[in-house]
Amino acid sequence: MKKIVFAFLCGLPLMINAQDAFDVLQMSQNELRGTSRFQSMAGAFGALGGDLSTLTQNPAGIGVYRNSDLGITFSLDFNSSKAGVTKLNETKFNVNNVGYIGAIRLDSEAVPNLNFGFTYNRLQSFNRHYTGGVGNIQTSMSNFIADEFVNVPGFNAGDLYWTDDFNPYFDEYAPWAAVTTFDMKTNNGGYVGIINAGDGFMQGLYGYGTTGNAYYEVDERGHADEYNIAFGGNVANKLYFGLDFGILDLDYKSYQAYEEDLDNAYIMTDDEDLFQSPIDNQNTRADWGLYNYLHSEGTGVNFKLGLIWKPVQELRIGAAFHTPTYYDMRDTYYVSAKLNAYQDNNLLYRADKGSNDGYNYSGTYTLSTPWRFIGSLAGVIGTNGIISLDYEYVANETMRIGDDRGDNYTDVTNKVKDYFKPSHIIRIGGEYRVNPNWSLRAGYSYKTTQVEKGVDEYEYNIATVGTNPTYQYDNTVQNITCGVGYRYKSFYTDLAYVHKMRESVYNAFSPINDNYGYEPNVSADVTDHNNRISLTLGMRF
Repeated sequence: MKKIVFAFLCGLPLMINAQDAFDVLQMSQNELRGTSRFQSMAGAFGALGGDLSTLTQNPAGIGVYRNSDLGITFSLDFNSSKAGVTKLNETKFNVNNVGYIGAIRLDSEAVPNLNFGFTYNRLQSFNRHYTGGVGNIQTSMSNFIADEFVNVPGFNAGDLYWTDDFNPYFDEYAPWAAVTTFDMKTNNGGYVGIINAGDGFMQGLYGYGTTGNAYYEVDERGHADEYNIAFGGNVANKLYFGLDFGILDLDYKSYQAYEEDLDNAYIMTDDEDLFQSPIDNQNTRADWGLYNYLHSEGTGVNFKLGLIWKPVQELRIGAAFHTPTYYDMRDTYYVSAKLNAYQDNNLLYRADKGSNDGYNYSGTYTLSTPWRFIGSLAGVIGTNGIISLDYEYVANETMRIGDDRGDNYTDVTNKVKDYFKPSHIIRIGGEYRVNPNWSLRAGYSYKTTQVEKGVDEYEYNIATVGTNPTYQYDNTVQNITCGVGYRYKSFYTDLAYVHKMRESVYNAFSPINDNYGYEPNVSADVTDHNNRISLTLGMRF
């Protein structure tokens, strides 16, 4: 008999199940992109200016211009992601930057020029695809889901009976991963669960004598683009200032699959009553999987303020502040689960369940990214050399997420404060002018981890929202860069090579910390190597 807990449905607050803390982190990052000259010096332009990319970094760089500038940048990315022993390669073409700076020369020693500019910049490409497996797992995601459900206040096993049209965006506090993996219809017309209620507690498929392997796949797509409108100027050829208004477009798609093959699994009989003990786990097998699809899209705005001071000809000092980007977001979401149960190598049943009877659901919310501060120094060496250093502070713990009225979700805000810490970015770049036409460039950047030590060392029980227990984060990001530039009269072209190395951590679910002790999770180190060739064509007039 199919049951619907009508009173439970009516008692739920109608709130949107927005993204969790690690999704917010993923969508709030920037990477090294822009013009080829900017990339070839690792983005260390905070005190230099005079480049179309500086509008996304230190808008005071627009004040350095004495002539108008028009340019476009193309790039070809060769991505390689490795998780364990599995390696996947992809190639992607992008337009990284298109811009125009208009220089207005004034007949004044106090304010020699006032400038304005419009640019398009790709801030981040989310494209990454990796797969892997973990052998001899020590627990199961099903056990994690069952354990998490027990810890949700105000819910009991009877609340997990749900019609096939359940919507994971209906309530942010409902244990949707448990709903997904409970009360699954079988090919025999009965009902079973990947998690089940028995003997007064919830249990998963893994127990004494169970062994097995896990498999995962993460496929991410999308971009974050910024359209800049900037204004700046020059005061006595000593102080340069700039103000930038950014309009952002974010489009992020994610498909995440997690599967387990378990021998001697604690499976249930094919019966309508899920409140029962599992069958004898000898010679049983369970193949099951959880599949999550997410499409996040939104538009946002931010502001940037910047200054560059030139006390002497040989020295430049820069500073810039970026407000958070305030996004209005919309998510489209779908989840499904499957289970195949065997005993003595004979199929007992197949079961599956999906959100909203197989259709996508949508929800809206607001998101604000971290604020940023950039401090910079640059030195001019004679008439041929430049060396530049940037330090960037990214306040990851200030990220916020809220409802579509802008009211923050306090639970996600608290998680952001608990899980994340500021990250620090160091960029150093240099340029040597071989002759009036040709220049050589090189650079290096390093970004520190974004998560607290307790997250990386599995001291926290990480709670995610929705139906996906998986979370991932970057530990370090490095860029090694070089390039060459050519100038002839008003025309210029720049070529850059960027090698990006990113070390990340994939976690299928949080470690389980319960009354029975610590059970490790299923995790893997993920390494990305991105090789990019970038070409800029432009003219100054």
